[in-house]
Amino acid sequence: MLQDKIFKLKGKVQHYAWGGTTFIPQWLGIDNPENKPFAEYWMGAHPSASSTINMDNEEKNLYELIKNDPGLFIGSATDKMFGGLPYLFKILDVKDMLSIQVHPSKAAAAKGFDEEEANNILITASNRNYKDKNHKPEVLIALSEVWLLHGFLTKDKLLKVLQTIPTFNSFEKIFLDKGYEGLYEHIMLMPQKQSDEILSALIDKEITRKKNDQLTKADAGWWVSKLYEKEKPASGFDCGIFSIYLFNIVKVEPGEAVFQGAGVPHAYLEGQNVELMANSDNVLRGGLTPKHIDVPELLKHITFEGIEPGVMKGSQLTGGERNYPCPVEDFGISKIELSAGETYQSTTNSLEIIVVMEGEVQVEGINNLSVKKGEAFAVLPKETYSISTTVKAIAYKAFVP
Repeated sequence: MLQDKIFKLKGKVQHYAWGGTTFIPQWLGIDNPENKPFAEYWMGAHPSASSTINMDNEEKNLYELIKNDPGLFIGSATDKMFGGLPYLFKILDVKDMLSIQVHPSKAAAAKGFDEEEANNILITASNRNYKDKNHKPEVLIALSEVWLLHGFLTKDKLLKVLQTIPTFNSFEKIFLDKGYEGLYEHIMLMPQKQSDEILSALIDKEITRKKNDQLTKADAGWWVSKLYEKEKPASGFDCGIFSIYLFNIVKVEPGEAVFQGAGVPHAYLEGQNVELMANSDNVLRGGLTPKHIDVPELLKHITFEGIEPGVMKGSQLTGGERNYPCPVEDFGISKIELSAGETYQSTTNSLEIIVVMEGEVQVEGINNLSVKKGEAFAVLPKETYSISTTVKAIAYKAFVP
């Protein structure tokens, strides 16, 4: 039987091309002499990049530990319901915009996975859409000012875009006749030559406007210009550009959060954030990426409606905890902010992962740990623990509700 119930946890860095080069290395307290992009820091038990926990001065793979003894490491109730740790916890640094994407529902993911298995598409194949049978709802909490695309503009706002951009005028009738689905399908499946004719002059105009300080980050043109201001090809423009004009551009201030469920098209544009999602890698992409794009599959899963994005401020609980309620069973997330001398106390339901973004904390339970900025720890199920600090500290906690 394990004596300890609280362990240091070490995540995995993902060096995707869109990542920044300084934020995550500085937070981790490591050098980056090669200037590699540090895009994401994963904390969890995803089989492709599992975290390790330090047990008896040895790094042990969390995915394997859970697989071999789920009752001990995540609790029998969580294992029965999800068959593993149901969430994946990340720190992101977005320097360049991510792909236009949507995540499938659980039923759609299971169906897509089974179809690709039946068609003998290797799980590692670049053209594979469904890596597992799970849905991938996600929530972000901003660490800096964060900008993202999130859902379609409401009808009046979208009509204004189609009416005020001359090259988009021909789309107005399609939108009025066939709605969001007809418009987006027409744009995304447009022949490249036709798409290039519309976009080339528009990109030139946006680059000029940005140079002349006529645009802010709240304008679609700012992001279009950012894509091409260093180098504009002669042709072959990404059809994902249209989405920047059709979707809501959302600014999220530090400490605010946005939840993104199945079917909501979105893309991160810029900024650092904490992200928590269901433990899945199912992403259907529609542009702005060198990764596999499957527009027909993307179109099957989008919720075609205009929305007003909801930005959450969180609910203040006791002991320095601010909770951001999410409408899913897979995960919950809280921010824990303590001043010197304050203490936070909790009892775990399943495995909890807590990451320290600022300061240093002392964790006390059946065993004790000191955890500083750039480090994380895991607490096993049914353990009561407390967090205290002698300096200002900020941590984020992922849990199963």
